[in-house]
Order: sequence, then C-alpha cells, then structure tokens
Amino acid sequence: MTALREITLGQLLDEAVEKWPDNEAVVYVDRNFRLTYREFGELVDTVAKGLMALGVQKGEKVAVWANNVPYWVALQFATAKIGAILLTVNTHYRSHELKYLLEHSEAENLFIIGEYRDHDYLQSVYEQIPKLKTQERGQLKTNKFPKLKRVFYLGHEKHRGMYSLPELQAMSAMVSNDEYEARQATLDPHDVVNMQYTSGTTGFPKGVQLTHYNIANNGYWIGKNQELVPGDRLCLAVPLFHCFGCVLGVLACVNHGVTMVILEDFVPLDVMTAIDQEKCTALYGVPTMFIAILDHAIFDRFDYSTLRTGIMAGSPCPVEVMKRVMDKMHMTEITICYGLTETSPVMSQTRIGDSMKHMTESVGAPMPEIEIKITDPETGEDCPMNVQGEVCCRGYNVMKGYYNNPKATEEAIDSDGWMHSGDLGVLDKDGYLSITGRLKDMIIRGGENVYPREIEEFLYTMDGILDIQVAGVPSIKFGEEVGAFIILKDGATMAPEDVIDFCRGKIARYKTPRYVTFTKEYPMTASGKIQKYKLRDLAHDLWPDA
Repeated sequence: MTALREITLGQLLDEAVEKWPDNEAVVYVDRNFRLTYREFGELVDTVAKGLMALGVQKGEKVAVWANNVPYWVALQFATAKIGAILLTVNTHYRSHELKYLLEHSEAENLFIIGEYRDHDYLQSVYEQIPKLKTQERGQLKTNKFPKLKRVFYLGHEKHRGMYSLPELQAMSAMVSNDEYEARQATLDPHDVVNMQYTSGTTGFPKGVQLTHYNIANNGYWIGKNQELVPGDRLCLAVPLFHCFGCVLGVLACVNHGVTMVILEDFVPLDVMTAIDQEKCTALYGVPTMFIAILDHAIFDRFDYSTLRTGIMAGSPCPVEVMKRVMDKMHMTEITICYGLTETSPVMSQTRIGDSMKHMTESVGAPMPEIEIKITDPETGEDCPMNVQGEVCCRGYNVMKGYYNNPKATEEAIDSDGWMHSGDLGVLDKDGYLSITGRLKDMIIRGGENVYPREIEEFLYTMDGILDIQVAGVPSIKFGEEVGAFIILKDGATMAPEDVIDFCRGKIARYKTPRYVTFTKEYPMTASGKIQKYKLRDLAHDLWPDA
C-alpha cells in the first residue's frame, strides 16, 4: 500500500507550477487560449486575491453556474487557495432547481454565465433575485436567500448588481502577498473544499461535502492508473461541474503535469478536431459520447493515432463499442471507473492491460487505499464471492458528510466508516467489481443521476394529477429515460404532451419525462408498497422501441 498525501489543492497546484512551469496547463483550441502551468498559477492567484479583496471568507460557499468556460478551472483553485468552498451547479438546472440549491446550501457567492443552450441564466437569476438590480454590489440583502452576498458575471460584460471578471481581477491589487499567504496558512487538508448536489438515495438533492484530502488523493490515483505522465494531453469534454470533470479530469492532470485540452461543451466534431490538432493522448466520456464520435459522418478524416488512454464511465460499455474505441481510436489502454459523488468519486478502476472481459463486464478493482465489500441488504452480513449484495466502500475518499443533514449522513455511512452505495454488485475471485442493479430508485440517463422522488414532488403541483410514480425506461441511446406513470383526479383530462410542457423551463431537460402514461392503479406488494421494478417491466411493453 502507499501513503496518502496531506495536501491542499492550492499546495498541489503550487507543486505543479514548480515542477512543470513551462508545460501547457490549460488549452482551448477554438479560441487559441493557452496557459502554461506558471501562467495558470498566476491567474489563480489573481482571482483568489480578488475574491479576498471583495470579502470572501474562509468557509464561504462560491456557487458556479457555468459550462466549461476558461475561468472555471481557475475558480476551482482560487476558491481552494483562500479556504472557500466551490459549489458546483449543474448547467441543466432551471430556476426551480437554482432556488432550491441557493436556499439549501446557504451560498454566499454566485458566479454565472449569460446563457447556456436555450436557457437565459441572467433572466433566471434576476427573476429569483430582483433586488440585484437595485442594491449596491456586494451588499445584497434578500429575504429569500439571506446568506447570499455577492453575484459575479463570469465574463467581461457588465450587468446590474454583478461584478465582472475584469473588476474581480483588478481588486487583487488590494490584497498583499503576506495577507494571501496568511490565509493559506490557516487551511487544513481535511477542510471541505468542494460541494456538489446529488440526488443520493432518498429525498431531494443533498450537498455532498468533499475535502482537499478526499479529492486530491483520488485525482492522483485516477491519473496513476492511466499511467499519465507530464506531456500527456487530455481532451476534456465532460462537464466540469461533475466529479468526472473537476476530479477525474482536472485533479488527475494537475497531479501529473498533464495538459487539459478543454471543450466548453461536448460536440463530436470539436472533440475530433481537438484530438487531431492538439495531439491528445487521452480522452474522457460516457459510452454515448464515444458512440457519437465513432458514428460521426466524417470520423475518418481525423487522426487519432496519438490517443492511448482515458476513461469511460457513467454506464456499462457494450463490448463492440469498446472494441471499436480500442481499434478505431487507438485507445488500447482506456480504463473504466466507478464511484459516487460521495466517494470523491472513484472507488474502483480497471488497470492498463486488463482483459476485455474485465473492461466490459466489470468496473475494475478497488483503488489503492480503498476497501470495497459486498453486504446482504437485509442482514448486513458480508456476501461470499460472486454473490450479489450492496456495494460498500471505506477509505480516505468517503465524503465528510451531507451539508446540514446529519440524519442522511448517518444513514449513508455506518459506524464502521462504510459508505453504502445503494448499488447492487458482486466481487469476483480477482477482486473485480461488477454492478448488477440498484437498491435505490435512481435513474441514470446518459451519466446524469435522476431521482424519481424529486420529479414526483414537482409534478404533484400540476392540476389534475392525483398520484404519480416515476421510473426508468430502458433506452438504447441513454441507458435509461425518465418515464412517468400518472393517476388522474376524477374528471381530469390530460395528454402526455401537457405533462412535458408543464416541466419545460422549470426543471432540467434531462429530468423531464420522455415517456408519460396514464393508469388507474400501480402494482403493489401485499403490504401496500408500490413495486417500482414492475413499472420498469411495464415500460418494456409500453415503449419497446425506447
């Protein structure tokens, strides 16, 4: 076994700057934005000092609602260097979800971009916080969000009530190096540095609190298992607000002196262009992303010969897809990862040289310094080899807890430190883990976790609905889609399109039911509990071509 490092994210970046100052750290191909590790470190320090100058204190949350724009990664380290907590916000969220997150997290700061796809973020923020337009910047006072103090625009344009990026950077002159270093000296590797909202196993989304120690060490081993070295170049087109982007991607790179070739969004043509032009050696994605690249009309016009490794995660990879990735894209050393946001996130990973069987039928072996066991969900006893049970994990990677939710934390992490995943799996004779099902009702659509209860509670507010159950519908493209099974009130009439229209603009598109059906009753157990697995079976019959 190997020693884990007691290190903060700021110290990790300073180390990278010292070791590889002239290696490129961040590249955006589409705008020729390039920073070496030295230049990236200087940008981080400027942003961090600007935040300090504007009054951001240690322990404050800094919510970031943006896609993979150039300053996102700088904020990840700038917040870490001053002891603030980066609160990542899903780019697909709508106003309903933003309100919940800001209220529950008690975030003091919010960074936003102008718009994303068809969603005007500025409009959503002004709708939720109308006083932004009239109150002095940095002095925000609102009854709805009593802790929120500052809103920043992650760009150069000026907007009422918000600080722009140039203004933030200019404020850095107000903070001395001595003050900056004094702040950093107060930090501890076991402080919370990152908070992400996940649907978890029950109820509404919960804020997962991750420490420097959790994610710095996980990032190291994720990169080590891919055999990443300085000079490698990772094409990063997965969202930074997910652990896939900000831990598997960013922290694996900074641990190993790797260049991050970042794309704002996943567009197959842009990914192929970046790989070709930047001679990328690694690529990350969920299976549907790799399929979209392989099936692209002009796939053959690009050079993939520099690719070697990377990560496929989010859902199981079909054998034929894996073979095509290894053959057509030269990724013979690609790895598979599995984990939860609550486990920083990776608890298991395949290793270079593993068999095709292990790469397609398992999610790898436990990471160094991490234990995995399978337990009987009924008795809590350990299961023998190849016997299905709940996947449990223990190690340095287990979260500090859910924000302001000790009860949920206690339910997730037992007294011996084991994190209960809610997933079903088996361990084979070689110690490799295979995921076989879920204890929880979670739907996983194209790598996005969707918790049915959240959608059910939202749709209960729609006139005419008496009862609603949401379950996963098998999908060739996304793995699963959201299906809604609705019982209407007496006399009410409704079409599936009405339900979909009600969701539009209020909840994230990936949470909006793709399939809607109306029923008179639900399949029940003898004790009156709804059998969701039978709803999933029913979905097979209702929507066979999903």
